[in-house]
Amino acid sequence: MSTAPVEHPERGNDEEPLTLLEEADKLMEQLPGYRVEIIGGILTVTPAPDAPHARTLTRVMAPFIAAGLDDGETDVLQGVGVWLPDGPEDYAVPDLAVVDADIDDHLIEFNCYDPVVFRLVLEVTSSNYNNDLRSKAIAYAQARIPVYVIVNRKHQRVHVLTDPVEGEYEGHRIHAAGELATLPDTLGAKVTLDVDQLLKAGQPRKKQPKAAEQEPEA
Repeated sequence: MSTAPVEHPERGNDEEPLTLLEEADKLMEQLPGYRVEIIGGILTVTPAPDAPHARTLTRVMAPFIAAGLDDGETDVLQGVGVWLPDGPEDYAVPDLAVVDADIDDHLIEFNCYDPVVFRLVLEVTSSNYNNDLRSKAIAYAQARIPVYVIVNRKHQRVHVLTDPVEGEYEGHRIHAAGELATLPDTLGAKVTLDVDQLLKAGQPRKKQPKAAEQEPEA
């Protein structure tokens, strides 16, 4: 899955140019299933995830739900937009988020919500890993989202970023396969991620050899 910037389309001489949000809306109609975001004033389009990406997302939801974060003061949600403060039309759509249960009261526009209700955002990388590691890390820190987790399939690591200050996360712990990543208690419950399990889920499954056909007995 790769991410590409999109040029501003031009209208006729008598028409006003499209705003970024209008462009994003138009692209979502033209490219169903794609993720369209505006980060740092740049509009990006990301193709639909592959099966290992989706499998990782399914695996990573389990410990949050088991901890009770989807039943009470918080919700565990996929693909919910967060309105970003670094531009007048900036927004991102994290793969997974832990949000306050009253998120419905904090809708801003374009189906995006105030970052104040986000306790955690999580991204599962594909070929766009630089966007997740850099652009989104800055954007989420500027939005002061307390915890940002990256399942980095490219380098086989899980990153836990915490303590956003002045547009960057001061805390950055990197966990390798075989380790456990314990998330901050600010989520409202104790959550520990099995790094090995997540990284294995993010790899394509090997094809199983077909059983050899047995010859009929004489």
